[in-house]
Amino acid sequence: MINKQEARGIIRKAVHRVPEGEEIRHLNIMPMMDMMTILLVAMIFQASTAGAMSIGDVDLPFSQSHEKFPESATTVTIAKEAILVQGRPIISVKNGKVDSSEKENGVLGIKINRLSGTLGAVRALYEQKQAAEGKVKEGESPIPELFIVADKTTPYRLLFEVIASARAKEAGYRRFRLIVLEKGSSAPPSTEE
Repeated sequence: MINKQEARGIIRKAVHRVPEGEEIRHLNIMPMMDMMTILLVAMIFQASTAGAMSIGDVDLPFSQSHEKFPESATTVTIAKEAILVQGRPIISVKNGKVDSSEKENGVLGIKINRLSGTLGAVRALYEQKQAAEGKVKEGESPIPELFIVADKTTPYRLLFEVIASARAKEAGYRRFRLIVLEKGSSAPPSTEE
């Protein structure tokens, strides 16, 4: 059996054998920067999808402008439960979001493939009709215009996804108008560019 003094002596010898740690000359902050980047992306994503939608009709914001609807424009309505093109539901919407399987790059994607395809088909049909009626010269196409009817509580990200899908190559829209309600009336909506 070892007594107390012998035990202390063994411990002191062991401590002297262990080399002292090196002085810290630099701090590796790369893992901390990675963590902060992930948090930043998460906060930006949360902020962009923070708008909550309630069930009901489209509640338009107000406007003072007065413009007539051009007949060549295509109408996209962003309702509480669906995105409609020319009054036909195309994509379902849940809690202000389109399902990630409908987007080109999943959850982080902004292009809604089915919406782009539908808008492209509507545009091509209109251009064929214009060419058949002789209103447009061959090889020339009118500038496609898109009316977007959205609720004033529509999340910005959803509105941005609709515009990005309409600007995609297969849809080809370059002019957009947001439809709003004339202030103080329940008259048909006017447009604001």
